[in-house]
Order: sequence, then structure tokens, then C-alpha cells
Amino acid sequence: MKGITVKELFSLENVLAAPLLQRVKYPFEALAGIADFIKQIGPGLDPSVYDKRGENIWVAKSAVVAPTASITGPCIIGEHTEVRHCAFIRGSALIGNHCVVGNSTELKNVILIDTVQVPHYNYVGDSVLGSHAHMGAGSITSNVKSDKTLVVVKGCGEELPTGLKKFGAILGDYVEVGCGSVLNPGTIIGKNTNIYPLSSVRGVIPANSIYKRQGEVAEKRNVQ
Repeated sequence: MKGITVKELFSLENVLAAPLLQRVKYPFEALAGIADFIKQIGPGLDPSVYDKRGENIWVAKSAVVAPTASITGPCIIGEHTEVRHCAFIRGSALIGNHCVVGNSTELKNVILIDTVQVPHYNYVGDSVLGSHAHMGAGSITSNVKSDKTLVVVKGCGEELPTGLKKFGAILGDYVEVGCGSVLNPGTIIGKNTNIYPLSSVRGVIPANSIYKRQGEVAEKRNVQ
């Protein structure tokens, strides 16, 4: 299935999560290893850059974390990242540099590669968000199917079983998700793609696209 591999979705140069993601072909294969990876690399982080703030929790000294934020380990919060009022980080969260985790945003079992913004009332669970990805206010990942069966990635007439009961979404680098959108279980969005507000998205959305509604996806022009 085209467009859904780690190499096709992300640039991983100087990225903290790179060793974990480079072990696998598809990003969702890394979801089960996030917690152990954080526990493995956390103790080796530079103590002049990171503070240990609790059991398996490392926060960069340059990060700004609101006193009302709730953080459960294992968790790493990267340099110059902002965690705002009443953010709820439930654990197994690897948050890169220059990210924004916004007011009342909830994270669980996620990788946010550098410069990701989930700034307003977002739920992101069992997902990987690429560099410069942005989720508009109120947009969420739905990570469990209503019938509780295992998630299957679907695209271009093909199906790829994941073996996972919980799998939200994968966003490639520079993806923009419009306000109020729902990314259904197993959604994979290619690089540089825009999702219209109030969308219900499922399956594989190609890179360099504009998603308007199910079945109506336009190709971007003049993409660098």
C-alpha cells in the first residue's frame, strides 16, 4: 500500500523518536513500544537539558508546563515545548521539541514529532503525528472501533490488518486537520495534506492533497 511507511510519512533527522520509528516499516507498529522506549532512553537524557520530574517523567528545562497540567509517566517532553492549562497527559507520550499541547488536550500512547501543535480541546490516542502537523480546535483521533474489532488500514482497494484493537491516526509531516474533525481508527494522512473542518476521515489519504469529504479529495498544485 503506497504512502503509509515511516520513510514516506516522516523526516526523522535529529528526532528523539527516530530510533523507535526506524525499527519498523509502518508507524503503527511502533505504538506498542512507546512506553518501553521512553523508559530506555529517559535515564540517558542530558541532565543539563532535562529534569526528572517523577517516575519515568523527563521534562526539558526549556519547556513551559502549566501548574494545572496532569502528567503521568512514562513521558518525555522536549525542548521549548509548551504544555498548557489543564492538559491531560496519561502516559506513554513522547513529545518532541517546539510542540504545543493545549488547554484541555488529552494525550495517551502517542508520538508527537517536533513542532507538532494540538492546542485546543484535542484528544490524541494511539497515534503518531509528524513534524509540523497541526490539529485544529476540537479535532480528535478515534482510536477504537465501535464494534471493538481489530483495526484494518484501508486504501486504494487494499486492506492491511494491524493486529491492533487501539489505533487512532498517523499524520505525516505538515498535515493540517481542520477544526471539529474526527479521524477514525486506522486513518493515515500523507505529508502536506489539508483536511477540511468538520470532516469524518477514514482510510488512507494521499500526500499533497486537500480532503473535502469522503470520496472528494483534490490534489494540491504547485507543491514544493
